[in-house]
Amino acid sequence: MAPAPVPNGTSTSMNGARSNSLSAEDNIKRFSAPSRSLSPTPEHMLFHPKTRCFVYGLQTRAVQGMLDFDFICKRKTPSVAGIIYTFGGQYVSKMYWGTSETLLPVYQSTEKAMAKHSDVDTVVNFASSRSVYSSTMELMEFPQVKSIAIIAEGVPERRAREILHVAKQKGITIIGPATVGGIKPGAYKIGNTGGMMDNIVASKLYRKGSVGYVSKSGGMSNELNNIIANTTDGVYEGVAIGGDRYPGTTFIDHLLRYQADPECKILVLLGEVGGVEEYRVIEAVKNGTITKPIVAWAIGTVAGMLKTEVQFGHAGSFANSQLETANMKNKSMKDAGIFVPDTFEELPEVLSQVYQKMTKSGQIKPSAEPAVPKIPIDYSWAQELGLIRKPAAFISTISDDRGQELLYAGIPITDVFKENVGIGGVMSLLWFRRRLPDYAGKFLEMVLMLTADHGPAVSGAMNTIITTRAGKDLISALVSGLLTIGSRFGGALDGAAEEFTSAYDKGMSPRDFVDTMRKENKLIPGIGHRVKSRNNPDLRVTLVKEFCQKNFPSTKLLDYAIAVETVTTSKKDNLILNVDGCVAVCFVDLLRNCGAFSAEEAEDYLRNGVLNGLFVLGRSIGLIAHYLDQKRLRTGLYRHPWDDITYLLPELGKGGAPGTEGRVEVNLK
Repeated sequence: MAPAPVPNGTSTSMNGARSNSLSAEDNIKRFSAPSRSLSPTPEHMLFHPKTRCFVYGLQTRAVQGMLDFDFICKRKTPSVAGIIYTFGGQYVSKMYWGTSETLLPVYQSTEKAMAKHSDVDTVVNFASSRSVYSSTMELMEFPQVKSIAIIAEGVPERRAREILHVAKQKGITIIGPATVGGIKPGAYKIGNTGGMMDNIVASKLYRKGSVGYVSKSGGMSNELNNIIANTTDGVYEGVAIGGDRYPGTTFIDHLLRYQADPECKILVLLGEVGGVEEYRVIEAVKNGTITKPIVAWAIGTVAGMLKTEVQFGHAGSFANSQLETANMKNKSMKDAGIFVPDTFEELPEVLSQVYQKMTKSGQIKPSAEPAVPKIPIDYSWAQELGLIRKPAAFISTISDDRGQELLYAGIPITDVFKENVGIGGVMSLLWFRRRLPDYAGKFLEMVLMLTADHGPAVSGAMNTIITTRAGKDLISALVSGLLTIGSRFGGALDGAAEEFTSAYDKGMSPRDFVDTMRKENKLIPGIGHRVKSRNNPDLRVTLVKEFCQKNFPSTKLLDYAIAVETVTTSKKDNLILNVDGCVAVCFVDLLRNCGAFSAEEAEDYLRNGVLNGLFVLGRSIGLIAHYLDQKRLRTGLYRHPWDDITYLLPELGKGGAPGTEGRVEVNLK
C-alpha cells in the first residue's frame, strides 16, 4: 500500500517519518510551470549544453574534470564560469581547456561572482558540512540561482530540512546533500560525477542516449553508467540524489522530469533499503502520471538474510518497517508493472530487453555513433601510466623526494635518524652514495671541525667581514668569502693529496720526492707552517694522526707523509706536515682502504675535488660565524686606513722620455 499524501505536500511513512518530496500531481504542476531560468529552456530540463555554474570551494581538480568533460563534449563555452572561495588568496586559477592553458576567475565574495556572471544559474557547493548551511542559504538569496548541488556529507538533518524549506519556497532544485552530483551526457556534469575521463569515455557519456536514471548512491551511479552504455544507446541524464534521510530532491522529482522530456525514452531507478520514496514512483505509475517504461531495483535484499537489524552505508538506508525493506519494495514495484529483475545481476539483461523492444517498435531511433573523442591527459598522469617517455634534463643518484619519505642514497630519512648516522654519515650517503664505516663518518666530522675557522685575518674571513659591514645579507657575505678559495687559500688539500699520492704510487723514496720537488722549483703542498715547528707541533695534526692510526685499517700514505716530514724538518724546523697535508693524506688512506671504493672510484673522487668540498663545507661554518659576529657587534662600513697603503703615483713635471714624465720606475722582480 502506498503512503497517503498529506496536505502540505509531504508524505508520512508507516513509522511516522516524514519525506520532503512533493506529490506526483504537485510535481507535474511544478515542471509544467513557466520557466524562471535565464535561458528559454523547458522547466523539466535541469541541465543543458549551455548550463553555466560556479564551483563553491577551491576544488581545482573537480573543476578541471568538469572542463575536460566540456571539451570532449565539444561545448563552445566552459560550464564553469568561476570559483567562489571566500577565504581569499589567489584571484585566478590556472586550468586547461583541452591542451591549452587558461585562467579561471576566483571570487572572494558570492555577490561579486553573481554580478559578474548573470548567465550562471547553477552552483556546485563543495563547502564542508560545517559551513554548507550558511553558504547554501547565501546562494539562494540570488534570484538567478536555479539549482544547487550539495556535495558535503554529514550535514545536520535540521539544517538540511531548513535548506529544503527555503529551496521549495524559492523554486530552487537541490541535489544532495551527500551526493556525487549528476551528469547530462554531451552537456554538463557536476563535480567528480562519472569518475576519471577514461571511464567517462568508456561509458560514452560524451554524447546523449535515451536512458535517464536516478540513484541514491554516487558509486552505483558509475555502475549504472557502465550498464546503460553496454546495453542501450547510452545515458540521457543521471542524478545521484544522495543517501541522507532528507535529500533535496527524490526519485519522483527526477523521474517526472524524465517523463516530461520527449528525448528521454527509458527510466531507471536504483533504490535501496529504507525510506518510502519508491512508493511514490509506484503511485505515479499506477495513476498514469508516469507512462514511460521503468527498470528498477532496490538494493539491500541481503538484509532479509541477517538475524539483526543492519544500518547500511547511507544515513537513510535503514528499514524501520516491513514496507521499507528492499524485498518488499522490489515486489511492490514489480506488481505495479515496473520492470524489476530477480537479482541485481540480471538488471542489465532486463534493461537490454526493454531497449531492444522499443528499438524494434521505432520508439527509440539510435543516432549514428560519433567518433570517440581524444582525451586530454595530464603529463604527470601519462608518465605514471607509462604512456610516454622523455629524456631527463637532470639525473640524480643521491636523493629522491618524490615518495612519502625523503631518501638519502636509497635510505629513508627516518632511518637516517634512527641509526644516528650523524653529519658524517649524511655526507657519506650524499657525497659517496653509500654508508661508510662509523670511523669514516667521525673522521669527516673531525675535518669539518678542524677547518671551520682560522681566525679573521685570512682572506676568506676578511672578505666576509668586509661584505657584512657593507650591509649585505648572509648569503652575499658567505659567497664573497668562499669565492677566495683557490690555489692560494684552501687549495693545499687537493695539491697535497695529488703530490703525495703520485710520489707514493711511483715508489719514490721520501728523500727522492723532496729532491725532485726542489729541482722542479716547486713547494710541497701540505708541508710548512708559519708558527708551528717540530718542537712546537700543531695539536690539530696530532689529533688527526692519532685518530687515523688508531681507527683506519691502513695509513700507508700518512706514514709516507710523516717520513717526508722527517726529511724536510732536517732542513728547516718549521717544514712540518701541516693540518691541510695531514687531512689530505689521511683522506686518501680512507678512500683506498675502508673497503667501500674501488681504486678507480677513489681516484675519481680525488680528481673531482672532494677534498676541496670538505674545506668549503667546513670553512662555511666559520664564515657564517664571522657574519653573525659582525652583525652582533653592529659594526659600520669598513674603510681601509690610508697609512696601510703605499701610494705610488706619477710625479708631474719631471724629465724623461715622452709619455713617461714623472713616472716612478718600480722593479717588480
